[in-house]
Formats: sequence, structure tokens, C-alpha cells
Amino acid sequence: METTLLTENRTSARGVDEFDKVYGLGYEVGHDDWSPYPRVNRLRQTFLDRPYEVDVERLRLVTEAFKKHEVAPRILQSAYAFENILLNATLYVYDEDLILGEIAAPAKASPIYPEFSVDWIIDEITNSPFEERSNDQFYIRNDAERAEILELCAYWKGKTVNEMITATLDQDQKNGSHMGEKIFQTNNYHFAGIGHFAMDFAKLMTQGFDGVIKQAEEALAALSKKDVDYASKRDYYKATLITQNAAKKYITRYADLANEMAAKESDETRKAELATMAENCYQIAGGVPQTFWQAIQLFNFATTLTQIEGNGHSISYGRMDQWLHPIYLADVAKNGTSKAFILELLEVLYVKMNNPTKLKDKGTVRVRNGRGFGGESLTIGGVDTEGNDATNDLTMLMLEASVHTRMMNPWVCVRMHDKTPYELKVKATECIRAGYGHPKLFNDAPAIKAMLAKGVTQEEARDYAVVGCVEPTIPGKEHGWQDAGYVNVAKMMEMVLNHGRLVAGPNTELQLAPDTGSLETYQSFDEVLESVEKQIEFWCDQLCSALNITDKVHATLKPTPFISAFFDGCLESGKDMTAGGVKYNGIGPQAAGIATCADSLATIKKLMFEDKSYTGKQLLDALRDNWEGHDKLYALVNSSKIPHYGNDIDEADELFKFMFESYCKHIAGRPTNRGGKFSPGVYTVNANVGMGLFMNASLDGRKAQEPISDNMGPVHTAGGSHDYSGPTAIVNSVTKVDHSKATNGTLLNLRFPEDSVAGVEGRDILISFIDEYMSKHGMHVQFNIMSADKMRAAQMNPEQYRDMLVRVAGYSAYFVELGKPLQDDLIDRTELRF
Repeated sequence: METTLLTENRTSARGVDEFDKVYGLGYEVGHDDWSPYPRVNRLRQTFLDRPYEVDVERLRLVTEAFKKHEVAPRILQSAYAFENILLNATLYVYDEDLILGEIAAPAKASPIYPEFSVDWIIDEITNSPFEERSNDQFYIRNDAERAEILELCAYWKGKTVNEMITATLDQDQKNGSHMGEKIFQTNNYHFAGIGHFAMDFAKLMTQGFDGVIKQAEEALAALSKKDVDYASKRDYYKATLITQNAAKKYITRYADLANEMAAKESDETRKAELATMAENCYQIAGGVPQTFWQAIQLFNFATTLTQIEGNGHSISYGRMDQWLHPIYLADVAKNGTSKAFILELLEVLYVKMNNPTKLKDKGTVRVRNGRGFGGESLTIGGVDTEGNDATNDLTMLMLEASVHTRMMNPWVCVRMHDKTPYELKVKATECIRAGYGHPKLFNDAPAIKAMLAKGVTQEEARDYAVVGCVEPTIPGKEHGWQDAGYVNVAKMMEMVLNHGRLVAGPNTELQLAPDTGSLETYQSFDEVLESVEKQIEFWCDQLCSALNITDKVHATLKPTPFISAFFDGCLESGKDMTAGGVKYNGIGPQAAGIATCADSLATIKKLMFEDKSYTGKQLLDALRDNWEGHDKLYALVNSSKIPHYGNDIDEADELFKFMFESYCKHIAGRPTNRGGKFSPGVYTVNANVGMGLFMNASLDGRKAQEPISDNMGPVHTAGGSHDYSGPTAIVNSVTKVDHSKATNGTLLNLRFPEDSVAGVEGRDILISFIDEYMSKHGMHVQFNIMSADKMRAAQMNPEQYRDMLVRVAGYSAYFVELGKPLQDDLIDRTELRF
């Protein structure tokens, strides 16, 4: 990609640090002073020292409201519950904090959302206590709260989203889902709320809650009873007014509390801070922010209120360096606010972003480790709506805040394009070399092409932001329902091998899918590929129909009127976002195990049809025996004698391309309940580990229960890594597919040991490598700068490495908090060198 220097007329694109400041090389034990601001270092340490708890208050308040309004329409029940929480939840103001607002629970304590599911909560409290998990433990404070949770959850039996979805699915859908053979998993949105969106923060900043209230009042007043949807629209507008007014009262409660604390505070510095925090809250309770501090205070309330309402993960922050920039410029010009103070505020905010936690069921955390809400992506850089570079001060400051705090959240995403300034490339690369897993990099060219394929305008496509791990969306205009389901394409392949049945295990006689043949019947490799297509189509039918059912149940039982007000189309149409009120609607499930399939096909093609050295029965027998007693074949399949994806071998890469395009073809364009279209993604996050736990052996050389291939990456098994030709070969293989066909995103993980990118030379080689990847139109890439030896040391001495972040997939997490299978998968990923 072309290197562009920042010119004199763009001197705004500067942070506090020099753009080429070196922040270290990989994780270093014993650091607690990464930030230049002592306050931030102390807040960070306080966060790390807090336990993860379960909080009962939201459960208590939401149950109280639903009991009081049992006969009200569901959208009004939801609004009254939201109001009851905001008017009565305990408020928390922490020492040294400069930003107010939690998720109706103390920092690092998870609320309970009974609207979605309670069966697993009752079961796990009774039989599998959260605190006894091998990872993602949560602690209930005492037996009285444990008993209260069970009593309150009992009220919700028969009333939840999960129960209605389960009652509506047919047996084929259940057989394929998390309730059966886990060929696809949609339990994220069975047990919790819909997220993966970014609200219209510009609207929030320029209109505030008062502006939204006025818009809703005018729309309600203009309603006609001649409208056949009069009642539903009336209820939607009433719910909007209830929730927006409740938000104002909630923020005012915080302002009053901060004022009370200021009056009692003896330290003059802290007294002044509390007084300003109160003033900030009074201003933005209804009005629009007048300072940068007020803007990020309003931002924090808006995002935490969204989490209070809906429990959706990946409530993302949009293009934060863009929508905050006008306020930043005005504050600097009018008040002389310094960049140093702006940076300190951002760092305080970054630490605070980690406070919200989310209790998940044991099945989900086995597949996806992590106690945060997950997916709070913050997008910076890229082009503006006219196609010009959009880098500004805040782009640099937000990267500096990330490397100074080194927290799990936010997930910083840097958009790159062919005119990305050299300084931004260097700054981003120095953050990557620091070894804490941020930022991840996105390529504007294929991402914008993908957005255009979804039907948005050119200007909107250029304004895309990332939500969750890698999913591009249009903030405030798209309810894309990304991360809707994980599709284990490698397990679909098992149906190809054996007449639509599993090859081993207790359920081998269960006809899960149509009989499209087996390795014992295929006469040509083309027949194998035809069978693959038929199985993918069948399972995509099951998946998409199940997701449409799930979507419809959410619209019925859990509308979200608070956040809907900040999406184009909802107030105009009188429809909640769950009912299709947003301008663009979609559902985005993602494929896992594509490389596992590609290398399995390579085995079949090479050994059965080209060399004719093994029969289909022999290959099936090896799988049924989990490769035991088939040592020669096992070694062959894991050797370079079979052409493997990831080594720039056209023959192997074509098979990956076939699998990639087949999945995308059978997902893209299917209709959704909300008038939109399905959108395919190709990524696993870390679900490849959990999916592998529920799989038999596969013909890529995996043994049963080993992870399947991760994301867009090559295979690595206990028998050996299948990428052996270096990082350039991986890039060449990965970019032989058109990433824009995966309109819901792609993901590539790469790992380099620290010495491979050391010094100025190592930094510049990494920048050149990134440029090459972007020039070949890869959509996304992210890096772990960490040796396997360091991760093994952390496994042995976790207390010394408790804040060591690793890039898992679309997110970073504390290595020592991950389950051992996922830790081992990270260690086993190929260690690349230039």
C-alpha cells in the first residue's frame, strides 16, 4: 500500500506521545505503571483486584415490574421494567473515578436477565455452582442471595425467550443445534440479548435525550386511528417516552449523589472533581454535551443503559474518533482543554469500560471463554464519507490510551486504506508490538465492497464501523444481528463422509441429514464436492430457519425501545428495532472450520482419487478408530506430502476457496423476519476449541476433541501444524478468496515471537507485511506478539501473569483466566518468523 505522510495542513493528527514511541516488546512481568497518569494506574489495579460477582438487584427490580404490569403489552412491560431499574437501582461512585454510570450492578458484578432464560441459572446454582467452574467463575455473595435468585427465577419459568424458542424449533433444528449434535450453535441469543450494533452517537451528542423525547412526542401526537398499526405504534412511542425519561431521571440521580459527596469531601481536588461530575450529569441528563468530559460521560451512560436494557453482547462504540471530534475541537478552542487531560479522560474511560460483566451458561463459556459483555469494538481511522483519509488527533490519542491502559476493553479497531498516514501505521504497529493484543486492523477496500453488497449507499459504506470481533456495520442504521450462530462446517463434512450420519460415537445410527453418499460410494472427487454442496445447503436451511424463529421470539418477548430511538427508522416508522424498524436489517451467522474441511478434502482427493493408495473404507476406519492403529496414515495426513492450505499451494487453496464460497453462497441473501437479508461471516473467534470438543476425528489429521481450524487460519493438529512455508505464504493463501463475499466479516490470527519483530528493522518489516496483506485485499488481521514459552510460563505461574493479555481471536483476554483447552490452542498456533 502507498505510504502517505501527514502534511502540515493535517497537524491535528497528533497525540501526546511521539508517533514512533516504542512501548515495549511483548508482555513484561511486574509492570503497573504503563500509564503516565498515576490515577489511571491505580484505577487499573483496583479493577484487577475486584472479584467477579453475581448481583441480584436487577433481577429483583425487573421481576417486581413485570408482576405489577402483567397484563400490559410486552413493549410496555419492558419499558416499565427499565424504568423501575433506573429509579431504584443502587448507584456507585468509585474513588478517583471521573466518569459515572454502571450497569445497575457494582463494578465487575453481573446482573441477571431473567427475560431471556432462567433454567440454566437454576440448574447451575443447584448442581454446578458458578464459583466451581474451571474458568469464568462468578461468586454469589451469600446463601440468602442464592436463595433469593432461585425464588425470583422461579417466577420466570414458562415466560422466557429461551423456552419459546425451544418450543418452536422442530426436531431437525434441535438435532443440529446446541440441544443436539452441535452442528450449529445459536445459544448466544437463546440465553441472552441481541447486540452487535453501534448506535447513532452523533444523534445522541447533538440531540440528547430531550431531542429524542420531542421527536417521540410529536410522532405520538400525529398518530391516526385510521392507521391499522395504531395500537402497536402508540405503545412503541409510549415505551420510548418512558425509557428516555427514565434515563434522564437516572442521570439526575447520579448528579445529586455526586453533589452530596462533594459537599462532604474534605480533599479540595476531589471535591472539585465531584462537583464537575455533578455539573456534567445535570447538563447531559437532557441536554447536549458542552465539553469533551461531558461527551464521554453521556457516552458511558448511553452504552451502560443499553446493556441494562437488553443484555446484548458487543454493544460497540462506532467510529469514536469521528463522532467525538467536533466536540473535541470545540472544547479545545473554547476552553483550552489540553491534550494531556483529554488523554487522561480517555484512559479513565477505557478502564471503566471493563466494569460490565456478563454471566453466561456453562455451555457457552466452554465454547467461548470470557466474563465481559464481549465485543465492545471502538473503530478509528479509515476514510470519511467522501473517501478522504479521516485520521485526526483522537485517532492517535485513542491508540495511546489503549497502550497506556492495556485492558481487555475496548477492542480497538484501526481502519486502513491506501492513503493511511505513515504515522498512524507506525503508532498502530508500536501498539501491536507491545504484545497486549490490540489493535486489530481492517482493510477499507474489501470491507466497503462488502457493505455495498449488502445494499447500503457509497457514503454509508465508507462510514462503516466494526462491531464485535470483525463484523462491519453502519452505526445507527443497521441492525445486523451479527454473531447470530456458529456453524461447524467441519461437522457438516462428517455427514458427507458417512451417509448423512456421524462416523463414530453413540448416535451413529441417527439420520441427521439426507444421505448424499459416503467415502465408500463416491466414484469421483466431483461427487464428493457435490455432496458437500448438498450438506451445506441442508444445514444452512436448518440454521437460518432456526435463526428466523429466534429473531421473531425476541421481537415478541424482548423489544428494546430505549436503544431503538438511536437508530434511523424506528421513531419514523413507529417500530422497535426488534420488529424491523431500523433502515437496514440482517442476520449474520459465521462459519467455523473451513481449513479443516479444505485439508480433509485434500486428503480425500490425494489418497483416494489421485494416488489411489487408500480406499474410502480405510479412511473411514481411521476416523472411527480415532487414528489409533493407523500411525502411518496419520503421519502422512499431517505431513507436507498432502497439499495443505496456508502454504501458497494453488491446489490446496482452491479447496479452501470452494468451502468458503459454498458457505457464503448458501447463506447470503436469504430473507429475514425484519425485511433484511442474511449475511455470511467466516470466523470462529475461539469457538473452534469448544466445537472440537464435541467432534469425532477428521481427515485433516485431527483426533477427536481437538480444536478445529480457527477463523481463516490454517490447520494445526497434535500431529503438526499444516502451515510450514512462513507468513508470506499464509497471506497468499488467505487472499486467494474474495473476502468481500463474507459480508459479515473474516478473521485472521497471526502470531510472531517477540524477537521476530524487534528493533526498528523488525517494526518496519511488520509494517511492510501488513501493507502487503492489505494490498492483496485481506479484510482483517490481528497479531499475538508472544512466544509459546511465555504462555507456558504463564500456565505454570499464573499469579505472576494475571494481567497478561493475549489476542484470542476477535478479542483480547487475560491468558490466565482462559480455560486450559483454549490456552493450549493458543500455544499450539504456529509461531511465525520473517
